[in-house]
Amino acid sequence: MSKHKELLVFLIVVAAAGFFRLYQLGSTPSGLYPDEAMNGNNAVQALETKDFKIFYPENNGREGLFINIQALSIWAFGAHPWSLRFVSALIGILTVIGLYLLVREMFEWRLAALAGFLLAVSFWHVNLSRIGFRTIMVPFILVYLFFFLWRGLKTNRFSNYFWAGIFGGLGFYTYISYRIAPLIAIAVFLNYWQFIKKDYSFAHSKYEYAKTRLLGGFALLAVTAIIVALPMGFDFWQNPDRFFAGERASVSVFAQDSPLKELGLSVIKTLGMFNFSGDFNQRHNIAGAPLFPWPIGIFFAIGFINELGHWLKRKHGHFSVTHTLIFVWFFIMLLPGFLSTEAPHVLRTVGVLPVAILLAAKGIAWVFDKLSDWHKATDSHEAANLYGQGHHPETKAVVALSLAIFLSSLAIFEFWRYFIVWGKDKTTAAAFNYNYLAVAKQLNQSPPNIKKYVLVNAPGIKVNGVSMPAQTIMFLTDTYTPAKQKAKNIYYMTEDQFKAGKYDRNATVIPLE
Repeated sequence: MSKHKELLVFLIVVAAAGFFRLYQLGSTPSGLYPDEAMNGNNAVQALETKDFKIFYPENNGREGLFINIQALSIWAFGAHPWSLRFVSALIGILTVIGLYLLVREMFEWRLAALAGFLLAVSFWHVNLSRIGFRTIMVPFILVYLFFFLWRGLKTNRFSNYFWAGIFGGLGFYTYISYRIAPLIAIAVFLNYWQFIKKDYSFAHSKYEYAKTRLLGGFALLAVTAIIVALPMGFDFWQNPDRFFAGERASVSVFAQDSPLKELGLSVIKTLGMFNFSGDFNQRHNIAGAPLFPWPIGIFFAIGFINELGHWLKRKHGHFSVTHTLIFVWFFIMLLPGFLSTEAPHVLRTVGVLPVAILLAAKGIAWVFDKLSDWHKATDSHEAANLYGQGHHPETKAVVALSLAIFLSSLAIFEFWRYFIVWGKDKTTAAAFNYNYLAVAKQLNQSPPNIKKYVLVNAPGIKVNGVSMPAQTIMFLTDTYTPAKQKAKNIYYMTEDQFKAGKYDRNATVIPLE
């Protein structure tokens, strides 16, 4: 019966994840941001040329795994904004499943279901699961990496370490903030090494066996990860400028006049994003809103304090390693946010999302356990007065119903925040350049025999001679390459070219903005 209940709850979690990520995917968010369109143009070109790159240098440079998966989506469904975002949605759903598996392996299925559901409805993760940005790959990689690593520690099976190495290596093809994740695995290894040394000191044979398996497992993980990541490493060796591509040196705290002051401010802002003031970029968040709505923010704080206390006391033997993973993961994946003057920034700190959700789930579990204990004590006292005995009514159903009502209310609230407050906000549409859709529609409906120029009068870094905002029009009109532009009679020019009269005066000129 328990297995059937677990399966039912798991399916509810997956259904919630799917609904929040696939519902109205074609219309919310509206528009298509140029960064998404640049991915799409690279994906379309990769399909046509069969040249799937591990690194795409345009737009400050991007790791290629996500774009290549988007190419498969375009191949299957066509070149639409939603087909770019469908990849993010699918990865988001798989991440929810991965967090469930990880927490179940570390603790038990009820906490896993709670953490999975929180992630399934979380505005932060839902939003990133519906935008065509490669950052969504980082939480996905991390939950499966540590799921297999934890299974390896528990079972001593090398196959789990091997799969941890596969995911660990793939992470280097996702997003720049992932690159510090190996530090988490190193910290877990060192902590576990101390644990087995202390725990098995009384039995030499057990200690030698555990030590050998641990060393062998982590060696296999490291070698596998290196082999998988080797092509990317070789590409960086040949093109060292790409290693830091995508990160502007000007936003580093160390590039400022007072680096320590800026670092302190960045740390405060980043830690405060969960409960006080979040990312102000409307694409990433309801501008300035904390990343957790206040009930979850409170539970997150409770979970954080409780678990930190357990970790510092180190009274739980094997579980001290559990807490090491939780808190090393938390603080290491916040480092990219700490070191940037653009804090708080949800993209740079996306790797902390799964473990932050876990801490919130731990907080909820702790509070409801306390309520259950209080309810039992109260019922027992009343029963003793009424019946002269210590018997009390069953409280599990009451606590479960209360938790179900709370989680259902949270899901409705997060739905309202994402689809109504954020999704229907005009500033959200502007943040995704919704007005560009009208320009693309006009171009697509114009007769092909009429020559058309798109005046790219919006700022941005240059790609193929024109600023980035043109990428949205290029994707929606399928005119990324010069050959396609010629075939469709659609061309792009800068403001300088327009002012200099370097275009056909008989053609139609359509300004981007």
